[in-house]
Order: sequence, then structure tokens, then C-alpha cells
Amino acid sequence: MRLSYIARRNLAAKPLQTALSAILLAFGVGMVSLMMLAEKQMTEQFERNIKDIDLVLGAKGSPLQLILANVYHIDAPTGNISLAEAEKVMRNPYIESGIPLAYGDNYMSYRIVGTNESYPNHYGAKIDEGFFWSKAFEVTIGATVAAKTGLEVGSTFFSAHGLTDGTDVHDDKAFTVVGILEKSNSVIDQLLLTSIESIWGVHSEQDDELLSPEELYASREITAVLLKKRNPMAILTLPNLLRETNMQVALPAIEINRLNQQFGIGAATLRAIALLIMALSFASIFISVFDNMQARRYELALMRTMGGTPGTLYKLLLLEGGLLSLGGTILGLLISRIGLFTLASAVENKFQYDLGNLGLLTSEIYLALGATFVGLIAAALPAFKTLRLDISKTLSSEC
Repeated sequence: MRLSYIARRNLAAKPLQTALSAILLAFGVGMVSLMMLAEKQMTEQFERNIKDIDLVLGAKGSPLQLILANVYHIDAPTGNISLAEAEKVMRNPYIESGIPLAYGDNYMSYRIVGTNESYPNHYGAKIDEGFFWSKAFEVTIGATVAAKTGLEVGSTFFSAHGLTDGTDVHDDKAFTVVGILEKSNSVIDQLLLTSIESIWGVHSEQDDELLSPEELYASREITAVLLKKRNPMAILTLPNLLRETNMQVALPAIEINRLNQQFGIGAATLRAIALLIMALSFASIFISVFDNMQARRYELALMRTMGGTPGTLYKLLLLEGGLLSLGGTILGLLISRIGLFTLASAVENKFQYDLGNLGLLTSEIYLALGATFVGLIAAALPAFKTLRLDISKTLSSEC
């Protein structure tokens, strides 16, 4: 009879004890694995969307809010800024380029952003169907927007005022979808892109027609500008230049590092709790194997008399601990996927971000191997006593 079969039967003989050890280890591994998955995907999303954006120009307020609203589109903007004043900053010799953004409306909670083609090009977004917008009220939509809303090339819709509310609808100005972008795994997937003139057109008033071109230009506002610096001096000089205006510049790298530090404390605490649960599970495996060995001393002694060597018995107990730790580890990885799927659904519903990549990470492989190895060590210590089992004494004591 194979040792693996005997080991499985022995574990099944004590289902409650086996289940407790496996569940403890599964929750420990699952929590660590979930944190690895979520942290990696969030980091990748943050780094991908912040690519080559050195500064963000916007209305004065919270710098972090300015970054979250205009780079990641997961917060409300701090306000509007003058287009004329923003263009002065974009022409600064220390600035290489700028991408203007104007928004304030949504369609089914997906933001309608007025910009130019440099914005999707910045993220390497390519057309999957149709073409980029070229006229007012033409829209090119991201892949996620197309999948979630059912919009197609040729579809028309009305925008709603605000970033999430769908009640105040501008039913006098219809947008037409002229293109759908390929999935780029960036913030572009979650947006409906159009010209800035479209955003102005939706909110235009009759008084605009009475203004001269110069007055109309002076009254135009946008939400923010994504800036790429030509010279590091831009970081030092721009804040001073904007001191007397209603504008500010925020550094995405600094604000995101600060955000990561704030979340890092909670993440470290959860990681410590998960490791503690894993330590308890290894102790449980140790106790389980030790208890099995004590309860089966007579059985083990009989196996010795029937030709089983001390090494065979040692392998049997070691195999039981290995199967227990391996089963708990696999269950933990499954739990982490269930947790990530739940987390991804919540994040997508609230922030329109996708965290649903359930692939196995390299760090998770090391985690699984480490957990299984430590489980084997926890089983090996009590199993070592079988090498010194006194057959005659054990059999006589049970008679």
C-alpha cells in the first residue's frame, strides 16, 4: 500500500483537526497573497497612468486631490483654471509639453473628458474601431466604456452634469461615438474623449454669442493641464510664478509616494496579522502530527514489526504534514483569488478601475513554496521521534 494513500486516510480520520490546521494556513496564505496581488496591480496602475507626467497644473486646493482627479480620475477636481493663464504656463521655457483637460460631465458614471489627441497618444492608445474625434460633440471611447455601456460607433447619447450623477441630463446636446480605442490597461480605458470645445458647448450660455473673440477666449476655462518638464528648474520656478494666481502645480511622484506611505502602515499591520495566522497554522500542524503520532504509537509499532523501517514511518508522518500544508497553501491561493475578485468588483463599481488580473505572481510561488516547506519542518520535528520508537515497550504497554 502506498504511503500517500495511508497519509490521506490518516488525515481524513481526524477531519476537524485536519480542517482547522488547513483553514488556519489557508487564511494566512490567502491574506498575504491577496495583499501581494492588490499591491502589485495598484502599483502597476499608478505607475502606468503617471508615466511621463512630471507636473499637474490645476486650481489651488489639495495637491493629492489634484493628482487623483486629473491623472487617475478617481476624485473630484479642485476647480477650473483660465485657459489663457494655463497656456502661459505651457509656453514656459522649462516646460516641454502640456496636455489640457476639461471635464465635468459623465455618461453612466464614466467621465467625458475634453482634450486633444496627445492625451490618448501619451498612453499609446490605438483605435480599435472607427477613428479619433475631429469635430465638436464627436466622442472616442475607451475599451472598458464600450464594454460596460454598450456604446458602439454611431451611437448617440446625452451627457449628465457631474461626475457620477445621472439625473441632470443635458438633453439638448447629443454626443456621437465615432471611435473605440483598444484596451490599453490605462486610465484611457475608463474615459469618453472629445474636444474641449464640446465641453464648452454643452455648458455654453446665450451670452457667449454677444462676446468678442478676445472676451470669449479670456472667459474660457479648463480643469487641468498634464505637464512634462524640459528642465528640472520647472519644479522650483513654477510654484513661485503661480503664487499670486488661483493655480498650483503638484508633483505626481511625491503625492503618490505620500499616499503609499499612508496606506503602507495599514498594509504592514495586515501583513503582520497574516504572518501571525500562518505561524499559528504551523503550530497547529506540529500539534496535529505530534498528536497523531502519540495516538498511533501502537499502530506504528505494528508497522515496524511488519517490515516497516524507521525511515518509512518518518516519511509517512512527514508526508501527512506535507499534504496538510500543501492543501492549506492551495486553498489560501484560491481564497486570495476570491478576495481579489470581490475587491476588484468593489473598486470597479466605485472608481471604474479594473484590478481583476488573477494570474499567479512569482512572489506567490515563493510564498507557496515557503509555506509548504515550513509546514514540512513543523511536521518533521515530532515525526523525528518515530526514529527512536521502542517497539517492544510500545506493544507490551498496549496489551
